[in-house]
Amino acid sequence: MQKLLTANQMRDADVFTIKNLNITEIDLMENAAKAFCKLFIKKYPNQNLKISIFCGQGNNGGDGLAIARLLNRADYKNINVYLIQFSNKESDCYQKKLKRLKKIKIPITFIAKPEELGEISPEIIIDGILGSGLNQPLKGDFEKLVKLLNDLDAKVISIDVPTGFNSEKEIATKYNGIKASFVISFQRPKINFFFPESVVAMEQFKVVDIGLDENFIQSRESDWYLTTKKDIQNLIKIRKNFSHKGTYGHALIVAGNTTTMGAALLAANACLHSGAGLTTVCLPESGLIALNTALPEAMVLQRNKISLTKDLLDYTAFAIGPGLGIMNENKLWLEKIINIQKPLVIDADALNILSKNKSLLKKLAPNTILTPHIKEFERLFGKQKNWWESVQTARLKAQTLKVIVILKNQYTFICLPTGEIFINSTGNSAMASGGMGDVLTGIIVALLAQNYPPAEAAKLGVYLHGKAGDELSKKFYTVTASQVAEQIPKTIKKILAERI
Repeated sequence: MQKLLTANQMRDADVFTIKNLNITEIDLMENAAKAFCKLFIKKYPNQNLKISIFCGQGNNGGDGLAIARLLNRADYKNINVYLIQFSNKESDCYQKKLKRLKKIKIPITFIAKPEELGEISPEIIIDGILGSGLNQPLKGDFEKLVKLLNDLDAKVISIDVPTGFNSEKEIATKYNGIKASFVISFQRPKINFFFPESVVAMEQFKVVDIGLDENFIQSRESDWYLTTKKDIQNLIKIRKNFSHKGTYGHALIVAGNTTTMGAALLAANACLHSGAGLTTVCLPESGLIALNTALPEAMVLQRNKISLTKDLLDYTAFAIGPGLGIMNENKLWLEKIINIQKPLVIDADALNILSKNKSLLKKLAPNTILTPHIKEFERLFGKQKNWWESVQTARLKAQTLKVIVILKNQYTFICLPTGEIFINSTGNSAMASGGMGDVLTGIIVALLAQNYPPAEAAKLGVYLHGKAGDELSKKFYTVTASQVAEQIPKTIKKILAERI
């Protein structure tokens, strides 16, 4: 798992790399500029684009100066450099990069006040004004300049981080920094890139390797991790010869109601396609025909014909909630399953039942998995100011209740009882449709049934869910939950085929 570090920790990585890998600070900056330009040239290959590069007086500005020179060398013909000189301080690397840039014929304009910018009409702005060290809103001349740039009809490409955007902690409610179309970040994404509020600062980001010491980065103390494809490849178990349906467990999904039977079918479909040996759906009698017609592989347990906990002990793993309804008899079902103390996923209406019966939270077995979206989360744990506070609350509740909280969004946060937070980067806006949470529940309970440890089932399930959607989005403008469920075995097969 890739550790994610704070801005200060990443600066420590710079210092360590320079000291221990026999590289100078100026050459490390050159590495960063080359990595930036390689991606920039691939994304914006038109060498006639009108490009304005804005450079502050620190190392972020030094990156911009090196980028200007390298793009000029790559035959980009319309480059203008603007030096933002709002103070008397300049970093050594900035001075050296400026001295080198002045040797080639690139127009350079000095800006001591925002109003000196004048009329410009670039097609692309490269933002190298301020780097990742900022932890407060912009003020004074910087705020005025950034407003002028944001008002221009140009794509903004930020170096490492948009000017004015803080790398971690709460994102300002009234953000006044650069609004970037694209951010090319160095070595690691910033923690705040994964929070929904970051949409005010950027549309997309990509990370490039600049040669920092990975062993040093991975040795730093951090609770933040990014799940990668390599991690997932190492988690997936290979099916062995002579294994059979009993080898892969028996999942019971308690779901569905008279008008919401589709949720039960989606969860069951995902469970079947994610490899559970046996899948049983516990639903009302009104859903029997639908289940038998749509999913003949699934078995049925009628909800009105089971009353004793002992009848449930043969199941390997449980999921409860999709389309369930919050009536009192379903509260009894939730209590019954909690009391069994076996691997369990709680979703949707079962979370809403928990929110009205919070004493049940203390009875959850260790490593029970909760899968709320933000509204369900707030019903459980109270109103939150923003996503940063929500994730901190999720981490605290995971630790105190000894459960796993999967806080769902485009980038889903998986909070473990250890205090660790794993961020999932798969998934896309084509998946913004009903039933996706039901499918995720089905995937995770299938993995639990196959005896994956709950933390692995959570990380693997969320990744596969998003990755299946990513693969489908290459073919379709929108993606349905049923499509995602049926894509899962293809996605697993592809991931395994790419394993070295």
